[in-house]
Amino acid sequence: MSSTLDRLFATIAARQGADATTSYTAKLLQDGVERCAKKFGEEAVEAAIAAVAGNKQAVIAESADVLYHLLVLWAACGIKPEDVYAALAAREGRSGIEEKESRKS
Repeated sequence: MSSTLDRLFATIAARQGADATTSYTAKLLQDGVERCAKKFGEEAVEAAIAAVAGNKQAVIAESADVLYHLLVLWAACGIKPEDVYAALAAREGRSGIEEKESRKS
């Protein structure tokens, strides 16, 4: 899966500075972090609503939107996938409860 996400992120990163009249991604990035975060949040809520409704196909479609908008948000924030992969790798083998407790300080 990460290779798919990496390819998508590369496409998104290539759109930075592109013509916002011809690229939705370029438009989002041009509008800034706040707009990118808002779109990510909207898509996450739509995915959650689809899940509660028990609509598997909608959850799949909305999940794809969530991942796309998350990657756009990363690009807007100057975050690369490998940054997130490293954070996930650092958590491997740790209890989720333990990991959450360690972030409370």
